Amino acid sequence: IDYEKYKLTNGLEVILHKDKSDPIVSVAIQYHVGSNREVKGRTGFAHLFEHMMFQESQHVGQDQFFKKIQGNGGSLNGGTWFDGTVYFEVMPKNYLEMVLWLESDRMGWLLPTVTQEAFENQQEVVQNEKRQRVDNQPYGNTSYIINKLLYPENHPYNWQVIGSMEDLQNATVQDVRDFYSKWYGPNNATLVIAGDFDTDQTKKFVEKYFGEIKSSPPVTDPEPIPVTLTETKRAYFEDNFAKSPELRMVFPTVEEYTKDSYALDILSSLLADGKKAPLYKVIVEEKKLAPSVEANQSSLEIAGTFNIRVRSFPDKNLSDVENAIFEAFGRFEKDGFTDDDLSRIKAKTETNFYNSISSILGKSFQLASYNEYAGSPDFINDDLQNSLNVTKEDVWRVYNKYVKDKNYVLTSFVPKGKADQAAKNSELFVIPEEKIVPKEEKEKTTTADVQLVKEIPSSFDRNIEPVAGPDPEVKIPAVWESEPGKGMKIYGIEQKELPLIQFSLTVKGGALLDNPDKIGTANLISDLMMEGTKDKTPLELQEAIEKLGADIRMYTTKEGIVMRVNTLASKFDEVYKLAEEILLEPRWDAKEFDRIKQETLETINRNSSNPARIARNVFDMMIYGKDNPLGNPTLGSKETVSAITVDDLKDYYNKNFSPSAAYITIVGDISKDKAVSTFSSLTDKWEEKEVVMPEIKIQEEPSKPVIYFVDVPGAKQSEIRIGKLSLRYTDPDYYAATVMNYKLGGSFNGIVNLILREEKGYTYGARTSIDGTNYPGTFTASSAVQSNATYESVKIFKDEISKYREGISDEDLAFTKDALIKSNARRFETLGALLGMLNDIAEYDLPFDYVKSEEEVVKNMTQDKIKALAQKYLEQDKMIYVVVGDAATQLEQLKSLGLGDPILLDADGNQVSM
Repeated sequence: IDYEKYKLTNGLEVILHKDKSDPIVSVAIQYHVGSNREVKGRTGFAHLFEHMMFQESQHVGQDQFFKKIQGNGGSLNGGTWFDGTVYFEVMPKNYLEMVLWLESDRMGWLLPTVTQEAFENQQEVVQNEKRQRVDNQPYGNTSYIINKLLYPENHPYNWQVIGSMEDLQNATVQDVRDFYSKWYGPNNATLVIAGDFDTDQTKKFVEKYFGEIKSSPPVTDPEPIPVTLTETKRAYFEDNFAKSPELRMVFPTVEEYTKDSYALDILSSLLADGKKAPLYKVIVEEKKLAPSVEANQSSLEIAGTFNIRVRSFPDKNLSDVENAIFEAFGRFEKDGFTDDDLSRIKAKTETNFYNSISSILGKSFQLASYNEYAGSPDFINDDLQNSLNVTKEDVWRVYNKYVKDKNYVLTSFVPKGKADQAAKNSELFVIPEEKIVPKEEKEKTTTADVQLVKEIPSSFDRNIEPVAGPDPEVKIPAVWESEPGKGMKIYGIEQKELPLIQFSLTVKGGALLDNPDKIGTANLISDLMMEGTKDKTPLELQEAIEKLGADIRMYTTKEGIVMRVNTLASKFDEVYKLAEEILLEPRWDAKEFDRIKQETLETINRNSSNPARIARNVFDMMIYGKDNPLGNPTLGSKETVSAITVDDLKDYYNKNFSPSAAYITIVGDISKDKAVSTFSSLTDKWEEKEVVMPEIKIQEEPSKPVIYFVDVPGAKQSEIRIGKLSLRYTDPDYYAATVMNYKLGGSFNGIVNLILREEKGYTYGARTSIDGTNYPGTFTASSAVQSNATYESVKIFKDEISKYREGISDEDLAFTKDALIKSNARRFETLGALLGMLNDIAEYDLPFDYVKSEEEVVKNMTQDKIKALAQKYLEQDKMIYVVVGDAATQLEQLKSLGLGDPILLDADGNQVSM
């Protein structure tokens, strides 16, 4: 990857990479500060500061950062981990100067806006993020316990990136300001600009906006702090949400980019990935302790870990799992591995590397990361090669050095009340219980204690937003189409930027064609068809795919069964032959069927304790009806899956797999002639059948609003879903309705998110959407909110949807139009995006240039049209409300919403008595 690197006098390192394939640019700033720069008692600051950076700065108003980026067709976000924090944008190329103005303002002019009010708001948001991602999730506290046991108290990895609730609540504005002043200087950052830009002009922009920012005090890169264990540590925790026990085994290892880290990464694949791997063979296949097993090497900047995770079946004891792991280690030592095994893993690594740099943003991340953590962007040329250079001797060396007979941390997460399932000799680990305190009851810092920072001077007037040049012309990629016969169509786009090809084959029907008593049949088919072919055992098929470095997978949706393939262009012919063999010559392996069926039942079991899954499933059931395939999960239920046999799968396949019900989409480094000639083989061999799509009866909508409640005792958050039946994708109003919804909740700057997250601090995020397919979809408003704000949040949703029916302002209409039209510049960059566009064309019989028609809909949108669409499709009297949370504390309040008494349901949507 060609690039130019230089340094400003203040220490900011700048990397420029030109890529003119699309009229877009990406900007990424990598700050060399993560949670590993924090100190005990003041944890979570790096992540909290990531949130503060999106608030406002001296010359950019409150919430304007998201508004200016999204309102001009861009995307943006940030991320924090143990070792760093990154901020990024992807924009139409004419907005590069605007992005640099915004990024420089928060790098150099943030402090005057770090006020007590702004701080408290993001403090609430971050705490809700923790509740959503950690406290309200099965096994959410696993990493917390592991790191506490593995790393000493003052080791920078002892605490979690998100910090502790106590530290977050005790943080002060001055703490945050000090953290910023120490770590957020230009001399501790790398700026990467990639895409379609003029080099000389860009350098002038960088100097203008970043050049005068003062350096922070000198900082040095942290030195590695590897850890060793003098004894094995064993702990268990009773998880409020877990349905099945989980065991983690963690060995301390080495930091990133070391020779041993690459060998450990390959060791993890040899031990756990694939049917030949000893951990899989012993734990999954032979002892049937769990549906799957995972292993990985996690190398960070100053230390690393080798990790094994087994989430067992509900009735298993984790002592048996631990013993099985050591039995697998013994098997590995006895049987070893071959040169072919090593080659297969390396082939997959190579393909994954190319996929990681398939976008300008992906390249920006890689270049920035290598510069900060490996010393130079040139390391992009070494990273992959270091994996390919790993030898068998390297693998055995790291196994003996870090794993064999070494001490480890062992955690057992077991369902509440089932401590007897924990691995033997484990001690109870106590996690401090959070008490959610209403915002108004928290102790306030007096205004006198918080001194505002004076405005920071600049050599020019930074209040003046840069004027963007003319919008770039967006060229829709040339789409080709072919009809090889038997009713099947092929759609393709040739793109030669990388030596990659992606294609998908969709067989229409999916879960809609399941027998109502055996819902989940189609899902089992897509899983089982990847387990061998007529002439290849499951292991032989897996090895054949991996040897080519390819990825072939199948999955089921409510309306289709999809095979998706990713391969290097040089391996396309061989990979296609395997895909064809999988499709036309299924093995129907009885042994694998039994395993997959049990794995599916276990997935259903686990989903039944996940509040977000419960909310989605129950919402669909209440919208469509429990007897409607659209109202049931594609996985099926315990009852329906238990009833399915291999013969049911064969019957479904024989009736419904036909070229007349299928289409193929393909993108990448391949010509139309080559693709058509290859896929013609499939048309010749595939028997055509008549496939009839079912008539789906949609239940009548309610005549008045109804509210349902699912009790999850002790839940720290409530999952909210509000909505009603909506439109088909093919309805003439469909796209117009999605445009109408955009300002309500279709983006970060949507009204519901700005109120519930930015103003109230009740949630990590709130959204609304209109989704449709060949069948009517739904309008859905959704959020996970802190439990003691459930009533207030539902009321805000209700009130704001009602207000939205009265229309939007000129400013909001302009924002919507600009955001949707200008974002088309980003729409065709990656192979995945192109494949998605082709699938829409194929599924809904759209014109190749349907994007232009959508642009016309946006351009012609008016306030009156928005209001009329909202009046028509956001009918309050037909809304269904679903809340999943702690009934003991939240149910009673909801009765005063004016929606009638909540109807109590279980996780399967069945009504239960109060």
